[in-house]
Amino acid sequence: MKLFSPTISKLVRLRYSRIEEWMNNPVTAQREILQDLVTHGQHTAFGRKYNLRSLFTIKTFKEAVPIHEYDDIKPWIEKLMNGEQNQLWDSPVNWFAKSSGTTSDKSKFIPVTEESLEDCHYQAGKDVITLYYHFNPESNLLTGKGLVIGGSHQVSQLNEELFFGDLSAVLMQNMPMWGHWIRTPELAIALLDEWEKKIESLAQSTIIENVTSVSGVPTWTQVLIKRILEISGKQNMKEVWPNIELYMHGGVSFTPYKNNFKKLLGDDVRYMEMYNASEGFFAAQDDLDNEGMLLFLNHGIFYEFMPVEEYGKSNPKTIGLNKVELNKQYALVISTNSGLWRYLVGDTIQFTSLFPFRIKVTGRLKHFINAFGEEVIVENADAAIAIASEKTGANVKDYTAAPIYFSEQANGAHEWLIEFEKQPENLEQFVYELDSSLKNLNSDYEAKRHKNIALRMPVVHVLKQGIFNSWLKQKGKLGGQHKVPRLSNDRRYIDEILQFTL
Repeated sequence: MKLFSPTISKLVRLRYSRIEEWMNNPVTAQREILQDLVTHGQHTAFGRKYNLRSLFTIKTFKEAVPIHEYDDIKPWIEKLMNGEQNQLWDSPVNWFAKSSGTTSDKSKFIPVTEESLEDCHYQAGKDVITLYYHFNPESNLLTGKGLVIGGSHQVSQLNEELFFGDLSAVLMQNMPMWGHWIRTPELAIALLDEWEKKIESLAQSTIIENVTSVSGVPTWTQVLIKRILEISGKQNMKEVWPNIELYMHGGVSFTPYKNNFKKLLGDDVRYMEMYNASEGFFAAQDDLDNEGMLLFLNHGIFYEFMPVEEYGKSNPKTIGLNKVELNKQYALVISTNSGLWRYLVGDTIQFTSLFPFRIKVTGRLKHFINAFGEEVIVENADAAIAIASEKTGANVKDYTAAPIYFSEQANGAHEWLIEFEKQPENLEQFVYELDSSLKNLNSDYEAKRHKNIALRMPVVHVLKQGIFNSWLKQKGKLGGQHKVPRLSNDRRYIDEILQFTL
């Protein structure tokens, strides 16, 4: 490391100075991004429809272009997939990131342009390393390999020029040479489609590497780590990879998993949260000692923030960075250099800091329970699960919850399906702590639980190991970024999963 320290130090200083420019001038940076996007989009089919060439201000842009969900922008994407270029962006679109959201049967295909690869995903990846080294200058991160757990779909061809795969596969196939030097496993293993085989291949091939960092969704990372520990007979990953120092996670809340990862990885491993989606690389944690991810403002994405109460209105209002407030729920609306225009991502976020702008992901617009006016969001559920686990010595592997509706026999309730890594000694105590924590975290839930008038105690089912995976596998969603929905306001998912317990 000493040989490379001066070079790395110089690169970090140079790049961090660029990061500081948009951190210190966020509104200006965003205005310039939008101007660049409109310049690229004005002569496309989309640009001609909405007359982008005549839109010179943020105000006129928002007045002219409606907010889009995937189905709204899908006709342009289908034309792109049929080989008709210049629909949403003025440079060729040859790649599509296939995304299912969570467990929807319908796949989304997000355009990936050269600009979105270079100026968003890869630039953000460099900035993540820069931020880490800036705050940890004595790091040995780049002396070893970064284990990347992702890419559950092989790359597929639409024709000779058009390809699609999940985001990890697209990024790996287009990655510059320097990216392959610092990552493991080899591409053939990274892109394996069958997850049981993939986990075994990952474990066997990486156990002998000098791994200094791991990145992946917590659920599958946990499975891989346990398999490596089984093979090696070691107690934690510090004994397998002595130089491991960083775990980069995202996709789901890390709150229910953190205590277990500390046991699995060992001491002195740092944790960094990242917000990297098919639509763009939005944010990453810069200060690892504090909650919140630094919002990336100069990476080809223009952001708007929709107060969640606006969702569903015919003309929902959005605000910019200069008007956002701390701890308020917003839905993320983006315009990007992949040709997404005022696109509603579906995630909800809160700002944890306004200078610089830091955010945390609190859930999904459609992932909540509000069947009785309780307005329980994923952030509430994750925190309550973590508290109940800590108080009862339990370790939760995965969970989902949905309402039980009123009947002639009983009031409503929340029904929870939980797979435990380690079950609580007293399940009734766990349920009590879960309920109490939700009351403390959410006053609407507490009000509905008062004297069991609207909601009675939660109903918790302990699932056998592997039930959630069996359900995901049946739906063709096992592995990668696919995940069990934490909360649902109807019983579609939970009733399907319950069939696997019969």
